Amino acid sequence: MQISANSVVGIHYTLTDNAGTVLDSSRDRGEPLYYLHGHNNIIPGLENALLGKEAGEALQVTVEPAQAYGERNDALVQEVDKAAFQGVDDIQPGMQFQTQGPGGAMIVTVTDVAAEKVTIDANHPLAGTTLNFDVAIEMVRESTQEEVAHGHPHEGELANH
Repeated sequence: MQISANSVVGIHYTLTDNAGTVLDSSRDRGEPLYYLHGHNNIIPGLENALLGKEAGEALQVTVEPAQAYGERNDALVQEVDKAAFQGVDDIQPGMQFQTQGPGGAMIVTVTDVAAEKVTIDANHPLAGTTLNFDVAIEMVRESTQEEVAHGHPHEGELANH
């Protein structure tokens, strides 16, 4: 079966940046990544490259930032008063917090801490990064009506098909 809209797909992948640094790998977890094709479960560039492929195929996919996590946006980096972090005594670079933005909840990463100010970055950590995927397609099956309605594959159904 070829990957198409509403297919449930299981892939193993290793993700690297252009320097060859491994950023993530399903192989480390031993379990494939399962997703519902066409439902924005994975980044668009990878999903587009998988369309029409079949179980047993392997491919290398390079995804530019525009089809991944977007370009870095300097407007998403700002300084805020340390007082905004009520209840957090020791703020350190690398810490992440959820906050409310104009479009709803968003994750920000602390990039710098000064005496009274904290610099936060609302860009995705991989924004502006070209992503390289080494992918092995493990399985492809038709989805259930319930999976399509929910927009993702259901764990209990994965082993049954």
